[in-house]
Amino acid sequence: MRILITGGQGQLGRALQTTLEGDDVTAPGHADLDVTDRRRVQDAIKHRRPDIVIHAAAWTDTVGCEDNPTRAMRDNGEAPGLVAEACQENRAIMLYISSNEVFDGKKRAPYVEDDAPNPINSYARSKLEGERRVQSALERSCIVRTSWLYGPGRISFPEKILTAAREQGSIRLVTDEVASPTWTLDLAKAIAGLVRQAALGLFHLTNAGSCSRKEWAEEILRLAGENVPVQPATQAEFGARVRKPQFSALNNVNAQRLGITMRPWQEALAEHLNETVSQGTPA
Repeated sequence: MRILITGGQGQLGRALQTTLEGDDVTAPGHADLDVTDRRRVQDAIKHRRPDIVIHAAAWTDTVGCEDNPTRAMRDNGEAPGLVAEACQENRAIMLYISSNEVFDGKKRAPYVEDDAPNPINSYARSKLEGERRVQSALERSCIVRTSWLYGPGRISFPEKILTAAREQGSIRLVTDEVASPTWTLDLAKAIAGLVRQAALGLFHLTNAGSCSRKEWAEEILRLAGENVPVQPATQAEFGARVRKPQFSALNNVNAQRLGITMRPWQEALAEHLNETVSQGTPA
């Protein structure tokens, strides 16, 4: 299968390359494919003629998106539409990576695919716009919402927590932001499952279970053998510059119907930390 991954040099893009290594994969980074440039997008897809385009490119800096909503909408809202139009012209399927943050967080049970989105920050509004443009422009598309990604290839939440704990001796994190930590390698395997089945439609894909930012940090420290206290705070007390949904865990209903399941987030985190240590990366 010919697969083009936009944002291919990012954290998820690299995990996808590892998982899909048996296929004919092209994974350009931003320097090689600016997805906001219509001509370059059209040329890349016309030249490559992929069976499927996995659109992992995104601007994920939520503070930056809040400060510059115009760029957020261009990068996360308009660009997926450009990719979708090129896919439609070249008869390719598109799989678009979206976010749990399209929900407002008022529900107190994991969100299912049929729940109505209601974004409350600029990043989330731009991601939902991307979903809508993909669905509008393309007959065959797959939308994957996920949350709280971490994994090899970059310094992400677990590494930041361990560094802060060792440097400060104590850390403070919020209790009123709850979602599902998701390891990029597990997500990539689940996405590969959708690709193999030529699945279309809307899917939630996260590691099973949910936790607050504070609980996530506590599990990281426990697994790493670090006896460092984590003090509780609310988003308001923490002085967060971006309003986040208080509860945005996802329920992977549609993927489970296809036999695609994801293990508990605690198991994935333990494997990530074990691999980080075995590879000699500070953790």
